Amino acid sequence: MSLTEVSLNIPTDHMANVFGQFDVYIKKIERTLNVTVVVRGEDMKILGDERRCRRAQDVFMQLLELSKRGNVITEQNVNYALALMAEEKESAIVEIDRDCICHTINGKPVKPKTLGQKAYVDAIREKMIVFGMGPAGTGKTYLAMAMAITAFKNEEVGRIILTRPAIEAGEKLGFLPGDLQSKVDPYLRPLYDALYQIMGAESFQKNMEKGLIEVAPLAYMRGRTLDNAFIILDEAQNTTPAQMKMFLTRIGFGSKAVITGDATQKDLAPDAASGLDIALKVLRNVEEIGICELTSQDVVRHPVVQKIVKAYEDYEKRAGKTSGTRKNTSRTGAGRTGARSRRENTNG
Repeated sequence: MSLTEVSLNIPTDHMANVFGQFDVYIKKIERTLNVTVVVRGEDMKILGDERRCRRAQDVFMQLLELSKRGNVITEQNVNYALALMAEEKESAIVEIDRDCICHTINGKPVKPKTLGQKAYVDAIREKMIVFGMGPAGTGKTYLAMAMAITAFKNEEVGRIILTRPAIEAGEKLGFLPGDLQSKVDPYLRPLYDALYQIMGAESFQKNMEKGLIEVAPLAYMRGRTLDNAFIILDEAQNTTPAQMKMFLTRIGFGSKAVITGDATQKDLAPDAASGLDIALKVLRNVEEIGICELTSQDVVRHPVVQKIVKAYEDYEKRAGKTSGTRKNTSRTGAGRTGARSRRENTNG
């Protein structure tokens, strides 16, 4: 194997951001692509196999471009750039970064960070109803909230309605202190958190008092027609089929709805059907409805969350295969017993 040397220049004011603390990003790229990186001042040399050197160069150039746009480079950026490089989608991470939805109250831009998130955001722009499916940490609710607040500020809709089913995850509502609102608020807290971060507490409270922003349990939606509104149904995997049908038939003229859920985290009774699962089967071919399925690759929380999600996915696949094998074995055994019994009856 011939040794290749590739050179590039990283400006001093971007080095700390692109290289990471104690050059942790350089070390990660070296390990992943099996190359050696040597830095002298602003000049960098990448040594190794030619194809791998070119890939490392592309990764560093993408991280530099993100840094020049004012982004703080995170481990997630580096991991995703390397993953895209393996799929030969070299410039995708830079293209994704161009799509800024809005800014938080602190001025931080809210952007999709993966191809899956970009497809999700584009679907919300184009479709009347969008189902956002995926594991924890993929930004389903947060991006939907950012899109809702942007539409509200641009006067594309007159109000925002946020709802989720108040299903207990191992605890009962009755044991919580306070009145009904106090009991329900903890279930809606993730929605409040996103609103505070993007809109600001003062603006949120003002619009809440005017009735322009409503946060309520799903049960409160029955009997209403929701016109000119951006509606988000969160934790939809915990709806019953009747609740999901009720919600979808509330949507009126000038409205847009986003339904988010994670099919692997149901809090329903074991024998209860999920309204989300049935809705996806029934509505998959309706043109005005978009269905986006995010994966563990789209997790944008701490990298360990991505590993946890992937580990659970692998475990559930193995468990599913084992369960299927046992069922087949059981049916085969039953067939043999039945055949033996019939032969005995014939002989008798």
